[in-house]
Formats: sequence, structure tokens, C-alpha cells
Amino acid sequence: MVESLPLPDAVRRVSWWILAGMVAALVIAVASALGVPQLFGRTLGEAVGESGFTLKHVEIKGAVHVPQLEVYNIAFDQTSAALPLVDLEGTRQRLLGFGWVKDARVSRRFPDTLVVDIVERQPAAIWQNNQRLVLIDNEGVVLQPVQLEAMPDLPLVIGPAANRQVPGLGKLLEAAPQLKPIMAGASWIGARRWDIRFQSGETIALPEGDAAAAKALAHFARLDQATQLLGRGFVRFDMRIPGKLIVRVSAEPGSSVPSIAPGEHEPAAAPAATEPAPPPPVHHKAPPPPVVPSTPIDTSKTI
Repeated sequence: MVESLPLPDAVRRVSWWILAGMVAALVIAVASALGVPQLFGRTLGEAVGESGFTLKHVEIKGAVHVPQLEVYNIAFDQTSAALPLVDLEGTRQRLLGFGWVKDARVSRRFPDTLVVDIVERQPAAIWQNNQRLVLIDNEGVVLQPVQLEAMPDLPLVIGPAANRQVPGLGKLLEAAPQLKPIMAGASWIGARRWDIRFQSGETIALPEGDAAAAKALAHFARLDQATQLLGRGFVRFDMRIPGKLIVRVSAEPGSSVPSIAPGEHEPAAAPAATEPAPPPPVHHKAPPPPVVPSTPIDTSKTI
């Protein structure tokens, strides 16, 4: 049978004081909850602080983007240096004022340390509005400004209050998860619907309403899987009209209509652009027919 070794006197004294400080903090918390006069709790807390339990150190965990100096300033900005009187919840609420801070936990570690554990937000997109670029998370919370020459590789969301719609955009993309990795950005149009841009240069105009937009995007993903619509030279896919997919190609001179593999959704072939034939010889005095100048063709096609 192993007998317990006696603790040194110094260790016993430190352990006793730490226990006393914790008990004092608990007593103060219970007293506040029960409505005991605040003066009593403060007097007891100050007495514990004078016994050596004062705030001397702050330990910060999880802070990568949040300036640690500002965390220190908030942690040490207390009405009393006595550790039992440190306002844990007030300190936490002030830390939540930083855009990067998603959550924070503040706790005492006796005899003299305040532990600050921070959970930071993760960047999800860049929001462009009024010629200003800012970094936002997947809840649309603004994190920090972004310089044009140092833009991170994240989707670009454009439009007034578009950041508030980012959670809905994330749910929308769940209808076609295979399109999410190739999305370049999205524009919130008229505060009612999305235009989505792809890395290959095309834009798809979605209808209003969450359900209608999700249905249209899923349908487009199936068509792209069957006929490879993206990366073929198309410019815009308009799906705002239920049951229709209107495809637009470039109107630049020399551009051609991309071919699509035959299938159920193959659009009608667009007429080729040709020069007008010369007028027939004139054998009478009637005025010759007018020469129709060459004009760009209407390259819109409807699926």
C-alpha cells in the first residue's frame, strides 16, 4: 500500500489561496444572482484581490486575424484589477464587436490570469458595392477591406445588400454542387434574384424566388452535364422564363454559333451570315431593287 506523500508547505499555501479565490468568485456570482447588495460583493472581491488574486496576465487562444494588442487592451480594461471582479461577459461582448470574431469565451485562471479563447470567422467571398471591396464570411458579415491588387481567390458578390443574401446563395448552390467550384461570382439583381458568373466567362440569369431559382439551376446543371454548355463560347443563359433556356452568343464580328451535340434539348441551328447576292441585270426602265446591306444576325437561340 502506497502512502500519500505530504505536500510542501508552499504548495499547500498556494493551493489553499487558489481555492479561496475560486470560492470567493463563486460567492460573488451567487450573491449577484440572488440580488445581494453589490457593495458586499465588490468589497469581498477587492479583499480577495488584495490577497494576491489580481489580473496580471492574459492568455489569448485562436486569434489569427484579430489584432492581439486590441484583445489585450479590452481584457485589461476593467473597473477593478481584482480577478474575482473581472467582468467576463462584458469582456466577451466587446470582443464580439470585432468582425473577425464569431465567438469568444473568457474565463479566469487563478491566481492572476484571464484566458481568452477566440473562434474566428472564415472568409467566404468578396463583396463589391459602391466601388468598395470587402471580405465577408458565409453569413455575410464584413471582415475587413480588400485591396484590388491583393484580392484573394474567392467568389465576387456584387450589389447593394448582396452580403446579406450570401447565406441564401449558399443554399441555392446546394441544388447544383458540381457548379460551385467553377463559379466566379454572383450579382444580386434588383434586390430580388441572382445572376451567376462562371470562371469560363458565361452568366446564367436565374428567376426570382428560392424554389424557382434552385429548380432552374439544377436543370441547367443537368443540361451542362449532357451537352457541355459551359466553355463552348456562349455568353449568357437566361432561365427567367419558366420552362425555357434562352442562349446568347457573342455579337462580335467573326464570332460563330457554337455547335451542340444532338439531343433532346438541341436548339434550332442559327442561319449562317452570308453576303447578299448581286442584283439581276436590268432590262427595263423600272428602278433596280435596293441592295440590302449585310447586318449581324440575331444569334439568340431558345431551348
